[in-house]
Amino acid sequence: MTVRSRPLSPHLQIYRWTITMATSILHRATGIALYVGTVLLVVWLGAAAAGQDALNVVNSIYGSWFGQLVMFGYTWALFQHMMSGLRHFIWDFAVMMEPGRREALGWATLIASTVLTLLVWTVFVWAA
Repeated sequence: MTVRSRPLSPHLQIYRWTITMATSILHRATGIALYVGTVLLVVWLGAAAAGQDALNVVNSIYGSWFGQLVMFGYTWALFQHMMSGLRHFIWDFAVMMEPGRREALGWATLIASTVLTLLVWTVFVWAA
């Protein structure tokens, strides 16, 4: 009786990482982060509904350096998820599917989300 070895499934160590792979994983991760950020928004709205004292407590937490870091990350996750969604919308029309253009679109989502985040924080948070 001969024992045949089973074929091995390809794993992440075999594949060469591409920007489209990274942005696909990032899209899923930012989706999860948006759930957490939405909970933070609900907490803030609940505090606002509860009264000024509760709102002051939440504002002091969100206004701390750690709270600001979390809010900055939430803003970036929101823009990254949105840009990645637009990338998939473009692909729904079978546009920019060629390898070079596909990678360029992946980089564009990362750059656009970073620029939009910095723009929003510069205009609405840091300048205030």
